Amino acid sequence: MGHSTGIAKGILGFPVAPFTEAGKLDEHALFENIRFLVEEGLDAIYIACGSGEFQSLDKKEYKVMLDTAIAAVAGKVPIYTGVGGNLRTAIELAAISEEKGVDGYLLLPPYLIQGEQEGLYQYAKEIFESAPDLDAIIYQRDNAVYSVETVRRLAAFPQLKGFKDGIGNMDLNICLTQEFKGRLDFLNGMPMAEVTMPAYVPLGITTYSSAISNYIPHISRMYYDALLAGDQNTLDALYADVILPINSIRKQRKGYAVSLIKAGMEIIGLQTRGYVRPPVVPVTKEHYNEMEQIITKALDKYPRKEKIAEIKES
Repeated sequence: MGHSTGIAKGILGFPVAPFTEAGKLDEHALFENIRFLVEEGLDAIYIACGSGEFQSLDKKEYKVMLDTAIAAVAGKVPIYTGVGGNLRTAIELAAISEEKGVDGYLLLPPYLIQGEQEGLYQYAKEIFESAPDLDAIIYQRDNAVYSVETVRRLAAFPQLKGFKDGIGNMDLNICLTQEFKGRLDFLNGMPMAEVTMPAYVPLGITTYSSAISNYIPHISRMYYDALLAGDQNTLDALYADVILPINSIRKQRKGYAVSLIKAGMEIIGLQTRGYVRPPVVPVTKEHYNEMEQIITKALDKYPRKEKIAEIKES
């Protein structure tokens, strides 16, 4: 289905993988969660990526997550999948994604290895070549930091449509955006991307993945509109009331990037109890209570309007 127009822009939704107490994937909850994101106006769905606990899913669960996302999205917004880790597995997941007819995939880092640039290039190249019909987005993070030279080599593949930054090296980002403006679409994929978005907008990067959109999507939208409109007063208020308080809890423990989202979803009454798979740990009672206070205050001050009637036709 490869799109020549590039990748979906705006606020990107990254659903979690809801599990039951017995540790099984909860398909019904997943369907409801994704439908909520689409109805709330998110611009694309990225299924089975980092927040979807990609690293702990088996292939059958991966397929179920894709099928559920396709059913819940019902063609309203583009769908991208998570592909990465072990090279052979990544190629299989790209094949599954291609077969399901999604729009593209986010290339997650290879398993554990700190690869040379040549190794990262070959890793991406083999995956790109294995699924020529899918749009690919490189995810720069952890052990996968691509140099400008490596991105230049990978840009020879028409499948490469996007570059998602999870490192925050602005020197590198400026070099990349200057060189690949018009060739690649850039996304802010920093942890709690709302914190850093004002630094990305001047580089022409207006698309980001939002963790908090899983439970307070209307606040993500309010933040985004204020950001693009240059409305500093609204931004300052949202930073003080919502974004920075949640971010300071998120930084307390490793794995909170995932489990804090589940806690937030549970707090607003979505069908996701906070079960996670190791090595991710659930949110402590104390942090859960802090989150509850932040969210309750936020919903009080920034109430959610009745459901958006017109879901974006696309």
